[in-house]
Amino acid sequence: MKLRSYSIIGCHHWHITDFIEQMSMLGFECAGIYEEKPDDLARSIAAKYGIPMVSDRQALLADDIEIVGSSAIHSDKIALIELCEQYGKPIMLTKPAVINRSGYERLKQVVDRGIIQIGMMLMERMGPAEYTLKRRLEAGVLGDIVSIATRKPHRLTPKTRPPWFFDKQQNGAIINDLSVHEFDLLRWLTGKEIVASQGYMLKHILPEHPTFYDSASLQVKMESGIVAQLYLDWYTPEQSWTWGDCRIFITGTKGTAELRLSGDPLVAISPLFLITTYQEGLVSVELDTVPYTLCSDFIDRIEGRSDWVIGHADILAASLAAIQADESVTIIDRTK
Repeated sequence: MKLRSYSIIGCHHWHITDFIEQMSMLGFECAGIYEEKPDDLARSIAAKYGIPMVSDRQALLADDIEIVGSSAIHSDKIALIELCEQYGKPIMLTKPAVINRSGYERLKQVVDRGIIQIGMMLMERMGPAEYTLKRRLEAGVLGDIVSIATRKPHRLTPKTRPPWFFDKQQNGAIINDLSVHEFDLLRWLTGKEIVASQGYMLKHILPEHPTFYDSASLQVKMESGIVAQLYLDWYTPEQSWTWGDCRIFITGTKGTAELRLSGDPLVAISPLFLITTYQEGLVSVELDTVPYTLCSDFIDRIEGRSDWVIGHADILAASLAAIQADESVTIIDRTK
């Protein structure tokens, strides 16, 4: 039996491998990877998964291609979205889909025209700990949410990064690149919209890359008086066994919760979910199984089923929140 077919146009980040593996599990086969200037990353991904490198981009937009996936350079993604719209091809992108106001307006126009479905790999919704937390919050275990804090350090390994990664015009800088996940998580966990944000974006290192920023700290105001604090950095040591010691803290009127997602030696590989309430004290929560993947959820949306989780409104809201935060921060540059 012939497998259903998808393609990859633009291959600049390892996150696209999650897309490849999920699509394979769903019975799809990749027709090829196109990259205008293929580098070691694109070639290694092609070799690992037995996918041909293709020099003709049009071949990967053919009639039998059902879905396009992309981890293109961030600034190039909006043009690729518009290209897929011309061919009527749904597209799944690694984050972020857009990195500035003009890109956001173009994205919104594609969404409003309604010709194709657009997906973005908001992977934190698919984490067992985050999914379990969402269900506990919906059950009212912590009462009304008062505040949320996230810490998301990352490993930089600058020698492995391509030049475009350090250029804000191409990469969008740390807030657009990383916090789009957290803004989506805030909306999803609370069911509330983001009202405003303010904070700092900092530069301590790499003066040879003047628009690369290594950390950011944001204060976010949400509907219903919820506040959030988001911290991001590129300072996880290269010797670390994981890419970052990531935590989420929730305070509610009936208790508190902490998620230790990775990087904590006490956690090892599996995330840890701790809740303290007035009724039970401190307990470790068994994690639920997430009943969907990013790709199965996207295909449900493409095929018109009603139980999908991530939609255009979520992608637009998270993208706009990150762009607005980037626009509003105070920059501190200690390299000058």
